[in-house]
Amino acid sequence: MNLLGKNLLILLAFMLAPAAFAQTSNLPGVSVSFGQGTNLVDTIEVLLLFTILTLAPAIIILCTSFTRIVVVLSFMRQALGTQNMPPNQLLIGFALFLSIFVMMPTGESIYKNSLQPYTEKKIDATQALKGLETDLRAFMQKHVRKADIGLFYDVTGAAAPDDINGVPTHYLIPAFIISELKTAFQIGFLLYIPFIVLDMVVASVLMAMGMMMLPPMLVSMPFKLLLFVLVDGWQLVTGAILRSFNT
Repeated sequence: MNLLGKNLLILLAFMLAPAAFAQTSNLPGVSVSFGQGTNLVDTIEVLLLFTILTLAPAIIILCTSFTRIVVVLSFMRQALGTQNMPPNQLLIGFALFLSIFVMMPTGESIYKNSLQPYTEKKIDATQALKGLETDLRAFMQKHVRKADIGLFYDVTGAAAPDDINGVPTHYLIPAFIISELKTAFQIGFLLYIPFIVLDMVVASVLMAMGMMMLPPMLVSMPFKLLLFVLVDGWQLVTGAILRSFNT
């Protein structure tokens, strides 16, 4: 056999080897088709799903109790004057679990009315999102102030609806955020009062003793911590935050 014939045999063996290996090993086949089997509606639903997942952190922060809780805890740390103690990670984690506690009834309603029927193929994605929006709106409507909603109608010049259920979601969410910030600042103001009084007392004592060069904050911080521990401050603050959502 000449050289050309040997080369042809080798080439033929390389061409037939993959087919023989596939027949003996039963590898799964892969088929690619273009322009067939693609549903535009399903594609849009997938895009909407990924969009919602991307906005999930913003929804958790702005449409739940997380905003009020984390702002109050931050005020508490500043009132104590402990700089970065507790650290931000701890405060955010604590605020997150308190938010889960507060939002548990809303979460159970969302799971029962939206997620579970959707996973069981009883409703489609549009109905599930509508149910999720309804449950979140019920929570926000309970804690939003009418004056904050009226602000956006005054700015736009639109006619305000007779019922809060007629308020669009893009009006309700920023109004809810303003209401939560206002409530958090009110609670923070009340938290500051006893510590400010303590700072004033310490400053007056230092001035009377002639220790004008000694920073009052340096002396008052141990007394703040002692007062906070004696009155079980974290329990009081946590209770005040949780009770503020029941009013």
